[in-house]
Formats: sequence, C-alpha cells, structure tokens
Amino acid sequence: MKSILILGAGLVSPPIVHYLTDRPEFEVTVASRTVSKAAALVAGRTRGKALALDIRNETLLEALITKCDLAVSLLPATEHVKVALLCLKHGKHMATTSYFSPAMLALDAEVKAKGLTFINECGVDPGTDHMSAMRVIHHAQTNGGKVVSFRSYCGGLPAPEANNNPLGYKFSWTPRGVLVAATNAAKYLLDGKVVQMPGNELFAAPEIVQIEGAGTFEGFPNRDCFPYIERYGLTDVKTMFRGTLRYPGHCEAWYRWVNLGLFEQPLRRDLAGKTLRQFMAGFGVPDQNVERGVARKMGVGVDHPAMAKLKWLGMFEDRPIPITEGGNIDVMAAQMLEKCPFAKGERDMLVMRHEFVVEYPGRTEKILSTMVDFGLQPDGDSSMARTVSLPVAIAVRMILEGSLTQRGVIAPLKPEVYNPILNELAAMNIRFVEEKY
Repeated sequence: MKSILILGAGLVSPPIVHYLTDRPEFEVTVASRTVSKAAALVAGRTRGKALALDIRNETLLEALITKCDLAVSLLPATEHVKVALLCLKHGKHMATTSYFSPAMLALDAEVKAKGLTFINECGVDPGTDHMSAMRVIHHAQTNGGKVVSFRSYCGGLPAPEANNNPLGYKFSWTPRGVLVAATNAAKYLLDGKVVQMPGNELFAAPEIVQIEGAGTFEGFPNRDCFPYIERYGLTDVKTMFRGTLRYPGHCEAWYRWVNLGLFEQPLRRDLAGKTLRQFMAGFGVPDQNVERGVARKMGVGVDHPAMAKLKWLGMFEDRPIPITEGGNIDVMAAQMLEKCPFAKGERDMLVMRHEFVVEYPGRTEKILSTMVDFGLQPDGDSSMARTVSLPVAIAVRMILEGSLTQRGVIAPLKPEVYNPILNELAAMNIRFVEEKY
C-alpha cells in the first residue's frame, strides 16, 4: 500500500481526498492547520486520517514526509519549495497544482538524479489548459500543420443563474489569490508584436468573448505567456495570448480599485481599531464626505459602478475592519469572502476556451476547443474544486502505480501524461468540445 500526504484542506481539496481514499492501494493523510477541516474530509473513510500541522513546524513536516511515498502540496504557492526540498532530501515524489517557480525549476537536475517526479501546473489553470492545448497542438503538428495563432481563456465564475450580486463574482476558492492575480503584469504576442502590460493596466481595455452554453464575458491578459511559446513548441506562432474571463462590468470597477491601491500587499500595522469607513478614507482626497473623496480620487462620480460595488461590499460602513493585520488586499479579500459566498444550492462554473489558427499546405484551419463545467451543487463538489484537484489526483495515482514515468520537475505537457488524465476527466464529464472551421 502506498502512502500519500496531502498538505492543506482548503476549498479545492475534497475531490482529491475522496478520489484517492476510494482506492484500496492508497492510504491518505491530510494535514492541515485546522485539523477539523482535515477530519471532515476523511470522515467515514477507512484509508484516510487527519492530522494538525502548522507549516512553520518544519520538524513535524519533515517527519510526515519521511513516512509518505508522495506529498501533495495544496498550500500557498510560497510554501511549495519548502515541501519540495524535504521530498528531495528523503526521496519522495511530489505534486502541486501551482505555477512553476524559479526555485522549483532549479531542482530539476537533482530530482531527475534521484529518479523522482515533481509534477507542477497540474490543476485547471495551470493544468488542464496545458493538456487540452497540447493535445490539439501535437495533433496539428503530427499532420503537417503550423500553429500560427493561439489564444486561450479561462474563468471560474458563478453559473449564469447564480450571477446575482453586483460584483458578478463569487468565491469557490480563496479570494486572496484572485486579488493577487489582478495585479500581475502581463506579456503577450499579437500579430508578431510584443505587448507588455503593467499590472495596473490589466483591466483597461477588455475584449468581449462569447461562449455558447456559458454566456458573454470580458477577457483580459493573464501573466507572461512567452514561456509557453517554447514549452508548447510553437516556433511559428505570431499571436500568443492567455487571458482570464469575467462577467461584463467587472473590468471597469477592478481597474479603478487596482489604481486606487485597494489590492496592495505590503503589511499594514495600523488596521487594528479602524472601521471600514476609516480605512477607505485613507484612499480618497481630503473631503468631509468619504465616498465623495474616494470617488474624486478614482476620477468618477459617487454613483459610478466602481463606487456602487464598494458600497455593496460594505467598504464605507462604520464597523470594524474584519482583520487586525495584513495589507490592503487582505481587507478586501476578507470583505469579499463575507459578501460573495455561494449560497446553498448555487452552482459555480468553469469556462475554458482555446482558439487556434493552424496553417496546412494550401489551407488554413481554425479550431475552437471549449470546456464548460458546472459544480455539482447542492450536495456535490464545486466545479473549481473538481477541475483543480482531480487532474492532480489522477497524476498522483499514475505516479504511484508506475504509469507516469517522466522524471524531474515537470508539467503535464507530454502525450503519455496528458492523454490518460484528459481521458479520465472526460469520463467524469469534464470534457472539451472541438469545432473546426
């Protein structure tokens, strides 16, 4: 029997815990700072157990890693390398759903030398986006085609019938990650020209993206897509773009909020004792009326949607800030977590769209590859949880059963890795539909 250590018991963890504990060849330990969350995940599962773990307790962390065959880090991305170093030290495989970091990539040679697999970017975005794109790209290249344009979009959102608050957004995972992503600079290739976009301009000029079965969305750039030109083998590409999807109206408000400074991360020690209204007063121009001062600083009227959404969030209320220490981003995340939950019975939705232009001798083909997945509410897992943690769960099974043999610090970019994962996801109704023109 193989032993799996899952670090973290957050909102996306139930599907991976249940997938792995359903298999008699595995025993699963879920370690979390809040042991009650871990205990709830393994309740009634004879091959699962829960432990309390503060990730700062490196002695206990190391002890747990020595006892497992593979560690899955569902911790904040900043903690992955700590886990990786201990896995490397003790000869254990590792899996995460997060983007590669330079420090993680630097371990590749040592991981290969020890015959280990550290799979990263094996969630939904990053993860399924890579796998579904590579399946189309490899098929085109095998048949003599050259991909000259690749545009990809992904959004985790309320299902249309649950899109019923002024933000057009609800959280099926930690809000802070969404807000951090809202300030990341972006870089992409458009008709052969390099476009660099600072974080405060991400929302300045969204494009409209329509997806059948899901709706109409605003699309805006997501991070630096240039590394994927090489990783995807797109030597002939002229347009390379990766974007995020949100419901219409999102970008106008978030553009104003980012430039106001509401998502800044530096730690503040002056939050204790302040009200939300006093917190907001610090962002506006001096004015006896806080709302008017903030609106003037944003360059809008007090009735502008960016102001209306802040009011709905409760940001101008005379009640204590919900945290005592953190950055501006943490105040906003706390308010959004409180105001933007999914109600019982409401579904979330994961939308992914790839657009390819492929040149073949004598003809050009456009391919649309689309996934629209809905959560299994009220009693099942959210779409976000399913699409993030099931791909890595399948990868974990493959590593421990010996069918995934690629070694080193890897992403699921090779057919022998992505085909089995995509096929199993399709059997779970997480599937892509392709259209060719």
